[in-house]
Amino acid sequence: MAIARKRKAAPSAPAATRQKTPSARAIRSAARREAILHAALDEFSARGFAAARLDDVAKRAGVAKGTIYLHFRDKEALFQEIVRSLMTPFVGTLEGVFAADVPLRAIADQLVELFVREVFGTRRKDIIRLIITEGPRFPKLAEFYYREVLSRIFNGARARLRRAVERGEISHTTLSRFSHLITFPQLIAAPGMVAIIWTGLFDRFEPLDVRELLRAHMDILFGERNAA
Repeated sequence: MAIARKRKAAPSAPAATRQKTPSARAIRSAARREAILHAALDEFSARGFAAARLDDVAKRAGVAKGTIYLHFRDKEALFQEIVRSLMTPFVGTLEGVFAADVPLRAIADQLVELFVREVFGTRRKDIIRLIITEGPRFPKLAEFYYREVLSRIFNGARARLRRAVERGEISHTTLSRFSHLITFPQLIAAPGMVAIIWTGLFDRFEPLDVRELLRAHMDILFGERNAA
């Protein structure tokens, strides 16, 4: 009597290579979370952090108020996640720019274009406006923004400026100027803040060419572009 041979099962793919398809429930949950974040930024921008109510955020997002608490502990946690989701990718991009092995003047030009395209042309500028207006009344929000955004940007800028000095990219005639920049990287960011404040208050009276403002500032700090 012939013995039936057991058919070998096909080897399964390694666990690391198997891709798990998100369930319909997970997709819906992620979409609701995204809608809540967008609605919260709209409410915070329109009313300020203090006056914004989670009831109104829920209404804008098209969810029940209780759904917000499934994703976020409170209004502060919601604001923090807005900062993380919108600003952290941009900060990572800036850190990559500062680490790149390209001339310092080219980095300055990249910073101008990144600010115009990735901050001023997006909702990120609304976050910065909120920090400017609400930070004094809510120091925890300002502290969180400093820790998650500003400290990382300033550390990257200082490291790149020091490297420029060490590599002799900076002439002796401009060395003192760069020592000031290493101490005060806020000098690099200053015109961006001016642009956000100005356009929010006075743009209808005197429109500002933000790109040209930033380019002029970089020329003052790093020298004319055609001389780089």
